[in-house]
Amino acid sequence: MNSEQATAFPGGRRAAEQRLSALDPARYAATRNHLDGAVTRLSPYIRHGVLTLAEVRNAVFAGLRERGYVTPERQAEGQRIAGKLINELGWRDYWQRLWRQLGDGIWHDLEPLKTGHPATSYSPGLPADVSEARTGLACIDAFSRQLQEIGWLHNHARMWLGSYLVHWRRVRWQAGARWFLQHLLDGDPASNNLSWQWLASSFSSKPYFFNRANLERFSSGRYCSGCPLADRRGQGGCPFAASYETLQAQLFQPLNPRVEAPAPPQATRGGPLAPPSTAGPPPLRPLVWVHGEALGPGNPALLAHPHAPALFVFDTELITGRTAITGGPATGHGRPVPLAPGRLRFLRECLSELPVEVRQGDVAAELLAVASSLGADGIVTSRGVDPRFAAIASHIAQALPLRILEPEPFVALPFEGNGAPDLRRFSRYWRQGEPLVWQSLTEAKPIEPLLIEST
Repeated sequence: MNSEQATAFPGGRRAAEQRLSALDPARYAATRNHLDGAVTRLSPYIRHGVLTLAEVRNAVFAGLRERGYVTPERQAEGQRIAGKLINELGWRDYWQRLWRQLGDGIWHDLEPLKTGHPATSYSPGLPADVSEARTGLACIDAFSRQLQEIGWLHNHARMWLGSYLVHWRRVRWQAGARWFLQHLLDGDPASNNLSWQWLASSFSSKPYFFNRANLERFSSGRYCSGCPLADRRGQGGCPFAASYETLQAQLFQPLNPRVEAPAPPQATRGGPLAPPSTAGPPPLRPLVWVHGEALGPGNPALLAHPHAPALFVFDTELITGRTAITGGPATGHGRPVPLAPGRLRFLRECLSELPVEVRQGDVAAELLAVASSLGADGIVTSRGVDPRFAAIASHIAQALPLRILEPEPFVALPFEGNGAPDLRRFSRYWRQGEPLVWQSLTEAKPIEPLLIEST
């Protein structure tokens, strides 16, 4: 175990609640873009359901209520204080909705690149000097080391590192996305891949790039002051030391001036597989299936059956990097990318606080074997967004009744059908979702998940 990593991000609910209790929405809004800003560092816990988005939302609203920001006269001020944090929670909900719609299609460009370069001009592999932290650029090498040693990066550092790979080194975004998912404790394919697509411009109106002034401002100059390339000029010097106009001309080619509105995202190759129907009465002797999206006490299956045996299975295919969730061969993107030891360490620490048996192997086979040995008449679990969840659930449902329970949503919008938000851009989703989120401010509750059964 990497001791620095374990100290920075211990797994489990106790650690998550400590972080949650320290939330300061006002400081977050004012400093979040700075590497030493008051960011929440909740993302690993949210990614694995140790905390749900609804619980974090409720905690923020509870703080506003305590300070009296629920009266009509003060609600606008409360929204100003906590609005940016709530907005960022909305981004995660947005990415999850897209993943649920697109399935493994998140591994493919959703739109043409806006860089002026053909997709074929980007290299499919991660450069060795980047993964080995020996580019000579103090900032890039520091980000690479932190990613691999700690398993977490500030969002700004992720954007800088990703932009360097895609735009300066001309690497396909999928290579960077696989590398991040291998190491990030919050390695969520939806937030990860779609953020990479955003900066690459395959799911945005323009590419994201940066310059040295931007990096120095938000990193307090910590990298440039000691970088051996900082004072060199021209070839071999700092590649970021130019104006945005100069870098734009260097990095990109002119585009066709005709701009088309983005089409609604559609499921592409490897799209979503719907979980089986869960109609029917609850089982009398259930086995609870705990999976990696619901490793907290708010898991609705654990809440509904607190005395039933529960099982978590470390998915061998996932650990070895052979599934679509890691961008391995299942998506046609090259060799397996096994999960880093730090990711497995974090999961084990989260599981150690739950009343659950832990195994490793084929998930469906292990669940059915344990259910048979216990004489269970059904399996109960919580809804997962990963399309691999749907595939495993379908396999289980062929042999034994399966009941899937829904966690409390972040915003009361359907995922499909009438009333579902437009997902072509975050702004369209948020115009519909934000008013509903803030409506719940006056109804905010203590951190206690709501159980909603899906039948």
